[in-house]
Amino acid sequence: MRLLAIRFRCISFILSLALVHTITFSQYNNGSQATEGYSNQGQPIKKQNNRDSLQHRDRYADSITIFYRYYDSTRTRSIDSSINDFTKRFTVPYTYDHLGNLGTAARSLLFNPILKSGLDAGFHQYDVYKYTVENTKLFQTTRPFTELGYLLGSKSEQLIDFIHTQNKKDRFNFSVEYRFINAPGIYRTQNSSHNNFRLTTHYQTPNKRYECFFIYLSNKHASSENGGLQSKGELDSLTGTLNDPYELNTKLGSPTLYTPNPFNTTVNTGNIYKESNLLYRQQYDLGTKDSIVTDSSIIRLFYPRFRLQHTIQYGTNDYRFLDNNIAADSANYVKYFNYHPTTDTLLFHEHWTKISNEFSIISFPDKNNQSQYAKLGAIIQNMKLVANDVTSHNFYDISAIGEYRNRTRNKLWDVIANGQLYLNGLNAGDYQAYVSLKRQLSKRLGSLQIGFQNVNRTPSFIYNSETAFPIQQHSSFTKENTTHLFATYDNAKAGIKLSGDYYLVNNYAYSDSFFSVKQDASLFNVLHVYVEKVFKLAPHWNYYIEIHLQQATGNAPINIPQFITRQRIAYEGNFYTNLFLSTGFEARYTSNYSSPNYSPITGQFFYQNTTTLTNRPDINFFFHFRIKSFKAFARLENINTLNLKQGFVFNHYNFKLADYPGVGAWFRLGIWWNFVN
Repeated sequence: MRLLAIRFRCISFILSLALVHTITFSQYNNGSQATEGYSNQGQPIKKQNNRDSLQHRDRYADSITIFYRYYDSTRTRSIDSSINDFTKRFTVPYTYDHLGNLGTAARSLLFNPILKSGLDAGFHQYDVYKYTVENTKLFQTTRPFTELGYLLGSKSEQLIDFIHTQNKKDRFNFSVEYRFINAPGIYRTQNSSHNNFRLTTHYQTPNKRYECFFIYLSNKHASSENGGLQSKGELDSLTGTLNDPYELNTKLGSPTLYTPNPFNTTVNTGNIYKESNLLYRQQYDLGTKDSIVTDSSIIRLFYPRFRLQHTIQYGTNDYRFLDNNIAADSANYVKYFNYHPTTDTLLFHEHWTKISNEFSIISFPDKNNQSQYAKLGAIIQNMKLVANDVTSHNFYDISAIGEYRNRTRNKLWDVIANGQLYLNGLNAGDYQAYVSLKRQLSKRLGSLQIGFQNVNRTPSFIYNSETAFPIQQHSSFTKENTTHLFATYDNAKAGIKLSGDYYLVNNYAYSDSFFSVKQDASLFNVLHVYVEKVFKLAPHWNYYIEIHLQQATGNAPINIPQFITRQRIAYEGNFYTNLFLSTGFEARYTSNYSSPNYSPITGQFFYQNTTTLTNRPDINFFFHFRIKSFKAFARLENINTLNLKQGFVFNHYNFKLADYPGVGAWFRLGIWWNFVN
């Protein structure tokens, strides 16, 4: 408690400092000393009168231009400084649920099949917390840019976020990102600790013919597993003999080996997943030279017409479940999971090593539009599996790839078409095809996007008999096929967004118990419709509504709610020149549905239809503000757990899964601060 108090005092001091900072600037503006603006450091620029042209100072000399694009994308984006949606800063979207503690296994409430062919190990419960090559941002900036973030929640929950990027001249950029999540949890054996690190570099030669990209990322996910509560009825006794949820009996985890300590990152019963990835892409262009002659200089230009590209990627994945105290948990394994341990410790371990080489040629039909190109290539991938540190298996895949993109120069049309076919190897016969067509209708009408996707894939390797994890197969598996049709209408001017997804699934592979897997040979479909709208209620009052509707046909072996909505009512606007405020209430509601269950050993959410979740809406109060480059988020969450029948206490818990309750009232305070050097 003393440590927690010190942290809150530190954050309070920072908030006070930021407010004083703003008041000082406001007083400076209202004083006798006139200003004509502020530098990027927040320093007022004095207004100079009677200056001639030789004395004129460029008021934008200290400004920063920063943008980024995602890896394998040509569209540039700017830094998001909005504050009204906390989930843009938080790692878990509102359409996800975890097991009751930040950092524990999480799943999407929306139907979210795997739409990628080729090797997939099958462990996805921590995907929402990880860095990936696909979500890597490649920056360009005129000045060094740094953002620091720190979030402190109840029960010593912590999130640290850091990013720094800068250019060395205009041809070399590097960026560093780090994120740390630590949460002891309020239930026994539920502590989590996640570390994410990413380093990127980008270099282009002065003649602009050679360009290279380097990405290194590392993810470590450590999360204890308690298997859920032994008896949900014990929650009712918290106001009696028990007063701390930590005292409740769980199916796994010895109380003698675990204490709710924020500095304890040890996992005695649970999962430890590690991933590292090295990617190096180099490309050489052949094209046309040109130049622009001005009064004082000559600007050299180069237009690529033909590109040779090579990408090499090396990665390792380590998946481990362990229990160092089987003596205490042995009876529970038999009682709750029907598993009979035979040793004093339990360990299931898979280690994957993967190296791939991609060779491609790219053609640019229009020299003035680098967002239009055609690509053909091939990928050779070698893989090695070491199971339980004993058996070793070697695999390979050879695939062909093709891609066409065209974002027209007038930015009205955006076309993407790509595909990959596995010709030989472990996943021979797998393929994926994707086509998207987007049209900017007008500034008033917005944009419309339609698309098609088809994926034929080998089920995840955890369904394979050679996996190191204790999976019981019922039969051999055939390839899973998913067709995805989608459309999106987006009108920012009217504050409305509509989208729809239609999935047609055949040979769906899924888990149906703690250790068994099945495949549904029947054909089923899932329809998902999404509506987002912003209503202007009054000056500074906005009402945000988001609705998801889902419907699966027949007896599809999936657990999804039919209705999900998030609604926010907020008082927001720009006040006192530099203060941007957004405060109000938000609520998320999920209709009653049969939720999946969870296997802590295999890390799989599995299908069940015997238990139905009936929850109250999740209600949160938020107070967000931004002062120049300083952003703060204060939130009181889960107000809906208030239980007036037992007094003013917050113990009417919503459940995440059948035996996994959520938490009571939860306070979070986070700050994100940008710096320009």
